[in-house]
Amino acid sequence: MSSQFDEIIDRRHTFSEKYDDYESFGKPQDAMPLWVADMDFRSPPSVREALQQLVQRGVFGYSRVDETYFAPIQDWYRTRFGWEPQYQWLVCTPGVVYGFSAALQALTEEGDGVMIQEPVYPPFRGAVQANGRRVVNSPLREENGRYQMEPPEEMERRMVENHVKAFLLCSPHNPVGRVWTREELLTIGRLCQKHGIYVICDEIHGDFVFPGHKHHVFASLDPQFASFTVTCTAPSKTFNLAGLQTSNLFVPNPEIRERLRRVLGRLHYEQPNLAGLTACMAAYQGGAPWLEELLLYLQGNVAFTRDFLRENLPQLRFPEPEGTYLLWMDFRALGMEEKELDHFLTHKAKLWLNMGGSFGEAGRGFARMNIGCPRSVLEKALRQLKDAIG
Repeated sequence: MSSQFDEIIDRRHTFSEKYDDYESFGKPQDAMPLWVADMDFRSPPSVREALQQLVQRGVFGYSRVDETYFAPIQDWYRTRFGWEPQYQWLVCTPGVVYGFSAALQALTEEGDGVMIQEPVYPPFRGAVQANGRRVVNSPLREENGRYQMEPPEEMERRMVENHVKAFLLCSPHNPVGRVWTREELLTIGRLCQKHGIYVICDEIHGDFVFPGHKHHVFASLDPQFASFTVTCTAPSKTFNLAGLQTSNLFVPNPEIRERLRRVLGRLHYEQPNLAGLTACMAAYQGGAPWLEELLLYLQGNVAFTRDFLRENLPQLRFPEPEGTYLLWMDFRALGMEEKELDHFLTHKAKLWLNMGGSFGEAGRGFARMNIGCPRSVLEKALRQLKDAIG
């Protein structure tokens, strides 16, 4: 049965980072781009219709947010996660990375320790270092093909010894695909509460959760957690809106919120993207049916990849994803160093993936593959991989 997500959309020459930025990354133009985390699917009909109405109106002046904008966001989080953020908590930024970078500036000083959990999305380490803070890694541990947080006593020891001031948390986790359990998040929250550590929680993949798992908004688990947490969200991953530069941070603590707004004020970020606001409202108001179909399609892509590897490349594997549309592909059986593996994947398999070393030292031997694409594209990529290894 054909799906709307089977459609092949030519994204070349559209100012697409994913498809048009080969030269700056040193990639050949015939390498299939399955790297940066945007999807090759049209956004929901509700979004396209709202943007068409905006274009027809034809006026694109300065913009602002109000409670009308916030209402569908609040309803989405109430309905799907049992959490009801308040309008006064809202801080808008042009992206989640921008948001958590600003939060680091607001809540920590140069030289302060900031905890992350590698292998993790590269801007986590990058934002900490670019702002003159110290990276304190609480490494994830791979056990029987599934990643776990390190034991609480080890995590706490690192917090204390390194004078950690903030915990930059990725939930669900990119790239290993874990959807943290309530108990795991409670452990982090209690340790951070005990030691006066702020939590800056990137929950951008929160809508991508597969059956048997549940995303918990960290700040919803305990009123005390909300008092020291900045929750970073955006419609960009869920509805494929990354280019519209809109994210929503929820900051219940008024003192933290004011500190964050002062940082944004120094950067003179005042008016959000009008098209982004329009798309965000429309996505949360009318995008749920589209998302449900998308989640089923992504589950099919995971199953297709799992079956293909089992039948054709049994030496390769990936941790079973609990969420996201990113597979953490384990190439260690090929016995290649990072540069050799990168060259092999790029020039022999003709695949452009995110190399694992960029997610931290523990990522070497892995590569992140974006399966947010039509199944025919995914099949072609896997066959190219098979032929290259064969």
